[in-house]
Amino acid sequence: MSSHPYDILTPDLVIDAVESAGYLSDARLLALNSYENRVYQVGLEHGSPLIAKFYRPGRWSQSQILEEHQFSHELREADISVVAPLKNSNGDSLHEYRGFPFALFERRGGYPPELDNFDNLLVLGRTLGRIHAVGRARGFTTRITLSVDRMLAQSSAFLLDGFIPKELVPAYSSLADDLLQRVSAIYDEVQSSDLIRVHGDCHIGNILWRDDCAHFVDLDDCAMAPAVQDLWMFLSGDRNHRQLQLSELVEGYGEFCDFDPRQLRWVEALRTMRIMHYAAWVARRWDDPAFPHSFTWFNTDRYWGEHILELREQLGALQEEPLKLL
Repeated sequence: MSSHPYDILTPDLVIDAVESAGYLSDARLLALNSYENRVYQVGLEHGSPLIAKFYRPGRWSQSQILEEHQFSHELREADISVVAPLKNSNGDSLHEYRGFPFALFERRGGYPPELDNFDNLLVLGRTLGRIHAVGRARGFTTRITLSVDRMLAQSSAFLLDGFIPKELVPAYSSLADDLLQRVSAIYDEVQSSDLIRVHGDCHIGNILWRDDCAHFVDLDDCAMAPAVQDLWMFLSGDRNHRQLQLSELVEGYGEFCDFDPRQLRWVEALRTMRIMHYAAWVARRWDDPAFPHSFTWFNTDRYWGEHILELREQLGALQEEPLKLL
């Protein structure tokens, strides 16, 4: 008996799935770097290879995946460079084979943007402004809404239930309570009118840079959230450098969409939520053989000690003055 659903996702099954969608494969298969889902480049007898994405069974409902696809196609129709799933002759973008929901995409080349290049940040800001202008037009009905409970409270509770080393439990538990109180106080300022459809996982690994254009990929984590959720991950370095980066991003963003500066107060709260949620995400996937193999540094005493130190630094950051628009 298979210990994990992906155990039966063999090369033959991947090729059979692609061919069930109407494409003839030449049997060339390349596994791409993906953990939450499984993603492959599949060669075709006629034409360029396709990218096949097999969604993790049980993670999203069919309606949630279709909302992701619909958002992608709305962005494409607005002439925004987003890699959207291909539709068949019936207009379907989501397929199913042997219990695996999957989608097919055009292969797109590129490399991560250089965030120290302010011209790149200006282009990223413009693209995000266009994405959010579409995202504001309507809301999701089945996709998740970013929340403190899901990202922080549930994550810390999961980690305390068997992952945090016993000797670190008191320190982690107390720290998690302090963070929950502080983050909740800040994030309570978020109103329903602040929530729009966003990419949700806007880091450089999900952007292909080519010909001075940012091509956004992988909307798997798209959600209802404040606009700043898609901006803050492009900021790095000391405070002065982050201020300069922010100015370039918002200058480009403002050409297509208004940015509310009060959202800058939520940046460190969002960062704290992501740090906690990321650790819990790896822990929740620890029964997937790909995770212990790829995340060898995880679930060690050293990792948890550094994780607690990072969260303590975040507790301090939450009490600092937020960045301001220059």
